[in-house]
Amino acid sequence: MSTAQAVTGNTPVIVGVGQLTSHWYGEDAATAPSPQDLRRDAAQLALDDSDAADALRGAIDRIVAVRTTPDSIPGAPQPFGRCENPPATVAADLGIEGTENIYSELGGNQPQELVNELAAALHAGETRAALLVGAEATRALKAAVRKGLQLDWSRSAEGPQTDRGYGGALLSPYEIRNGLGAPTQTYPAFEHALRRRLGNSRREHMALMAELWEGFSQVAAANPHSQFPRARSAEFLSTPSAENYPVADPYLKWHVAQDAVNQAAAVVMTTVAEAERLGIDRAKWVFLHGHAQAKDAFVTERGDISRSLPMEKALALALESSGKSAADIAIYDIYSCFPCAVLLATESLGIDWRTRPVTVTGGLPFFGGPGNNYSLHAIATMTERLRAQPGDFGLVLANGGFLSKEAVGVYSTEAPQDWQPVSSAAIQQAIDAQAAPALLESDGEITVETYTVVFSKGEPTRGYVIGSSPEGRMLACIEKGDTATLAALLAEDPVGKIARIAHRDGANIIAGLG
Repeated sequence: MSTAQAVTGNTPVIVGVGQLTSHWYGEDAATAPSPQDLRRDAAQLALDDSDAADALRGAIDRIVAVRTTPDSIPGAPQPFGRCENPPATVAADLGIEGTENIYSELGGNQPQELVNELAAALHAGETRAALLVGAEATRALKAAVRKGLQLDWSRSAEGPQTDRGYGGALLSPYEIRNGLGAPTQTYPAFEHALRRRLGNSRREHMALMAELWEGFSQVAAANPHSQFPRARSAEFLSTPSAENYPVADPYLKWHVAQDAVNQAAAVVMTTVAEAERLGIDRAKWVFLHGHAQAKDAFVTERGDISRSLPMEKALALALESSGKSAADIAIYDIYSCFPCAVLLATESLGIDWRTRPVTVTGGLPFFGGPGNNYSLHAIATMTERLRAQPGDFGLVLANGGFLSKEAVGVYSTEAPQDWQPVSSAAIQQAIDAQAAPALLESDGEITVETYTVVFSKGEPTRGYVIGSSPEGRMLACIEKGDTATLAALLAEDPVGKIARIAHRDGANIIAGLG
C-alpha cells in the first residue's frame, strides 16, 4: 500500500530542512553574518531541500521564528540593533506573501514544542504550510565588539507579528534573592543532587561527565555543521586547565553549552495532501508520531531536585502516543546543555548511553549551543538521518530553562495511522500536583542537599547551598567576601553535612559548615 493510500490527507509532515554554521570571527565587517541573514539562508536551504521551493513558497502561510538569546534577556545589550520583526523579514527576504508571523517565547524547548503546535494546526486545516526558523550570531557579536567593528543588524520588514514574549519567570524572587541565577550557576544544583543520589564521589562524577562528553565531542568532530568540531578526550574534559577552566563546581568550561556560535536552522512542514499537490517526493517526508510537553515548578519548589518529573512524564507520553518503547527508537537526540540533562533522560528511558549514542549533532558544548534554537538543528539532522534509514524511529528531547520545560517528538519516515494531536494536560496536572516543600527564610540549621561555587577568571567568587530541615527547604548564599566558606565548599563534599544559616538583610546567609 502506498503512503498516500495508508495515511489521511491532513496528516502533518516535514518536507524540508536546512541548517548552516558560519565560522566568521571578526575577519571583515562586510562578511559578518547577522541573525537575520542566517535565518534567511537557513530558510532558503529548507525550501531547496524539498526540491519544490517555488511551489512551497506559494503555499507557506505561517512563519514562526525562534526567539534569539538577546531578545530573551530583558535589557541585554544589542550594540548593532535588532530585527524588530524576524518572521516578517524572513517572508520578505524569501518573497513569501500573506503570512501569519509569530515570534516565539524563550526556551530551548521551543523548537520541538512549536513543531508539535504546527502539526496540530496543519491537521486542523488552520494552515497549509509552515516555516519554522531560528538563528544566533553570538560569536559574531562578541568578535565584532572585541575588534571594534561596526555592524548593522537592524534590517526589518514591516508587517503583522505576534510576539509571544518571555513566557513567564524561570526563577522565583526567593531563588534570585538567595543565590540562583544564570544556567551555569543553577544547573550545578541538579548535577550535585543527581551525583549524590547515584552514590558518586566528586571524582567519580567528574569521570562520568568526561566519559559522556568525550563521546559527544566525537560526534561533533564528524558533523560539518559543528561550531567546535574537535574531539576531546576524557582526560582533557576532566582536568582543569587554561583551556578548560572552572566555571561552577562541578563544571569546567567544556562541560557546559557554548553560546559563541553563528548557527541557523529551519524546518518546513505541510500536510500529506498538500505535499502531494505540490509534487514533493515522498522520500523527503518525515512524520511526527508521538509527542508531548510539560513544565515544572520553580527549582526550590520541586519535590526532588535530583530528578525531572516533566522529563520523565513527557518522554513516557511521547513514546506511548507513538506506540513505541525506548528500545524501538533507533536514533536519539537528548538535549545536552549540561551532563545532568542527558543522564536524567537516559535514566528515565532506561537506555545505556555508553552503547546507544544519544546525540545526532554532537551536543551543545561541541556542536554549539545556539540559544533557544539548538533543538531545531537536532530536528533537521534527525530528519536527514531518518531519510537515510527509512522505517527507523528517532526521538528528540528539547529542554528549556532550568530543567523547567520539556518537549519531546518521535519521528519516522513511516506514516502514522489516523494521526491526532497529543494532549499533555493529564501529565501537566500530575506535575502541578506534586507536593512543594515549605521554603524557609530564618536562622537555623539544614542538611545540605546540593550546592555550587561559581568562578570568575579562575577564582571562586560566590556560591550557595540548598538543604532541608524538619521545617522545610532552604536556599542560602555565601556572603560577599567570605572566602573561608567558599574554600570549605571546595575542600570537602558538603552534601549531607550541616550548614548553619543566618537570615539577615532579606537573604539567607551561610554562617558555618559542618
